[in-house]
Amino acid sequence: MVNRKLYRSTTNRMLGGVCAGIADYFNCDATIIRLVYVALSVFTVAFPGIIVYIIAAIIIPNDPGYTDITNS
Repeated sequence: MVNRKLYRSTTNRMLGGVCAGIADYFNCDATIIRLVYVALSVFTVAFPGIIVYIIAAIIIPNDPGYTDITNS
């Protein structure tokens, strides 16, 4: 089994990089994850999308393999 970890994306982010990080983890397109997340957030009352996203953005760490070359 491959040892994968969930990280927020630092290169393919729209807001916090949570959906892109989940897409990287499952090896699929980030746009599909974003569309599913928005659909769940809008069309279901029981899914508190904004709160879950904020909590995930706080808990999931940034990708450690990314280096910002603009600050060097």
